[in-house]
Amino acid sequence: MASGKPVVILGVFVADTAYRADRQPRMGETILGNSFKLGPGGKGSNQAVAAGKLGADVTFLTRLGVDAFADMAKATWKDAGVKSAVIDTPQSYTGAAYIFIEETTGNNAIIVSPGAAMLISPEDIEANAGLIGGAGVFVTQLEQPIDAALRALEIARGAGVTTILNPAPAAKLPDRIYTLCDYVTPNETEAEELTGIRVASIDDARRAADSLLQKGVGSVIITLGEKGALLHTADRSDHVPVVSAGPVIETTGAGDAFNGGLAAALAKGVEPLQAVRFACAVAGISVTRPGTAPSMPTLQEVEALLAKV
Repeated sequence: MASGKPVVILGVFVADTAYRADRQPRMGETILGNSFKLGPGGKGSNQAVAAGKLGADVTFLTRLGVDAFADMAKATWKDAGVKSAVIDTPQSYTGAAYIFIEETTGNNAIIVSPGAAMLISPEDIEANAGLIGGAGVFVTQLEQPIDAALRALEIARGAGVTTILNPAPAAKLPDRIYTLCDYVTPNETEAEELTGIRVASIDDARRAADSLLQKGVGSVIITLGEKGALLHTADRSDHVPVVSAGPVIETTGAGDAFNGGLAAALAKGVEPLQAVRFACAVAGISVTRPGTAPSMPTLQEVEALLAKV
């Protein structure tokens, strides 16, 4: 299958230090874990890897330190077919994350220290305006500074590029950012943070999505975990059930798998509802595997799953 229009993703790479244990320790307590794993992470990087493994023509824009974790990042992208536009930043460090995974459920809690990526500036974005404006789909999140994400969305929108904002981690956003977004893709918690509406059901998700549409978003896609996802626009509201690929092992990278899959599908010209279903399948496979970037499936795996359901 052709790779479609280029995808450009602005975001953060971090080295994930993942600890599995029966429960989280209380403050001041030390417990024994069941396992430890070091691997590539960061929402933007994971999304780029997901899109790259699906065959998209994807470039990842970020800052890295000049260190061993930066080497890990570049090797990860090369393996996934991701091109990189890296601003080397020797005065800082490549980011890292602490990830706790609850053994019995696969649920997680995360602390991210983005390092050099926190120095991404609007000036960096201006220097890469040609790259962003030449994309078919542009994606960003909120792990790097918001003013950089805002400027990138402005450039993309001005060039007629399809824009996706994954508002994670949740943060207070300037009102004008919403009007720059063709798609906003929060999960339930992020949707509540952005709208003040608790999302405990599909109807709640529709109310939260309406609130985001009123802010100027083109389309809202709320990911609902085991309930799948909701695609909500001014004209229609479609609930897409989860696409199960087997027992859940780890949910850490599910949102990133979804967003990478969505970007890859839209870049190939897939219509939005089918793009959401495709993204649900990408996420459905990812949660059956440990890790984040290593869990991202290939296009052949996703197509095989969709052919069976």
